[in-house]
Amino acid sequence: MIRLFNVYYSTRTFVLLLCEALLAGGSFLLATAICLGPDTYLVLNYEYGALKILALTVLTLLCSYYFDLYEPQRISARWEIYFRLLLVLGFISFLLAAVLYLFPAVDIGHYVLVLGLVFLTVALFMWRSAYEWIIGHEIFRERVYVLGGGERARAVVETLRARKDVGMEVVGWGETALGKSERKQAFTSALAPFLAPKPVVDRVIVALEDRRGELPINELLKLRFHGVVIEEAATLLERLTGKLHLDSLRPSSFIYAEGFRIKPSQQIARRIVSTLAAATGLLLFLPFFPFVVLMVRLSSPGPIFFRQVRVGLGGKNFSVYKFRTMRTDAEAAGAKWATKDDPRVTRIGRFMRKVRLDEVPQLWNVLRGDMGFVGPRPERPEFVPLLVEKIPYFELRHMIRPGLTGWAQVRFGYGSTLEQNREKLEFDLYYIKHMTLGLDLLIMFETIKTIIRRQGSQ
Repeated sequence: MIRLFNVYYSTRTFVLLLCEALLAGGSFLLATAICLGPDTYLVLNYEYGALKILALTVLTLLCSYYFDLYEPQRISARWEIYFRLLLVLGFISFLLAAVLYLFPAVDIGHYVLVLGLVFLTVALFMWRSAYEWIIGHEIFRERVYVLGGGERARAVVETLRARKDVGMEVVGWGETALGKSERKQAFTSALAPFLAPKPVVDRVIVALEDRRGELPINELLKLRFHGVVIEEAATLLERLTGKLHLDSLRPSSFIYAEGFRIKPSQQIARRIVSTLAAATGLLLFLPFFPFVVLMVRLSSPGPIFFRQVRVGLGGKNFSVYKFRTMRTDAEAAGAKWATKDDPRVTRIGRFMRKVRLDEVPQLWNVLRGDMGFVGPRPERPEFVPLLVEKIPYFELRHMIRPGLTGWAQVRFGYGSTLEQNREKLEFDLYYIKHMTLGLDLLIMFETIKTIIRRQGSQ
């Protein structure tokens, strides 16, 4: 896997993206050469043709990204890949038609874009078919044995089987209901067939619930010296899921592991970026402000803005501001989490939540320093004592400023139950462990996709 901005992506995904970038650029370049002939050099070098082709390539990749074509775990069937490809190509066609109608000078040359789209359609469909055929070969799959027989081992197996894009095939795992005294012998026997000079596995994932007295050290050492990769289940799951699984966390996970370092210089850089992003957002929103105020006013009687107390940095309370999306009597019976299709939300308020319009006033909280642009979402003080009591390490969220958006928001969504808040914390802890300015920028980029796709709100 490849690490970028402290997030792990499968090598296959990078190969897929790189090849499609070459296909997109090559399709429009070939169309330019066919349509313009000897004038191709002049158009590319003196009429910004090369820059226009680069922009078309980036547009193709962005559209593919927003239609989840680089996240195959979200696509249930092969036909859906080709259907989404058609959506991408159709969207690009309509967008280019609109741009050329408004700005004719953007065109590279007569019929270049039309012919380029034809070439791109054929190339993408042929490449996706070839890609599926190539990765289906055994030589491109890594054989994995999962050493363990409990819930952790089952989680690893289920994750690997769901993530076909990582190219790991589970060839076996030590599911067993034996007692503690018998498990070490069972695990030793399970590894015995792999101890040949040329092992039939490429990687062993150690997923034991309790290693003391159970870990077959000698066998694992022999496998390691024969070139087999030995990896902990917690490390693998962290890479594949982008979260820290609470069940596998111990105090040593924080003491000895890299990460969880809050550097003053890093926080200053993040604060500057947050302030600039918030100021830019408020300025861009200013022309739309009267229309949103009118929408809120027409939705139901009551104030335009809604103020609510949240828990911030160091566990200190602050007031967060939002556009009101609920009836004024929404919490007459006390505080409670929002739910899917919450009846307290007004019709216009539901739309505002889907497109995150209600969150815009929180940019003021970012400017004030109550929040950062990126970070764990601030929780209400009414719920924090329960969450701290029921969920281990929940108070670690208060190590940094809460955020308008965050890793949990783009990868998980809204948490309205104790179990959902537990999983949400696992994503927040991953962010705190790997927090960098690059990861913040990646989250901002993915937030745009979340808003466009109208995901993760209640």
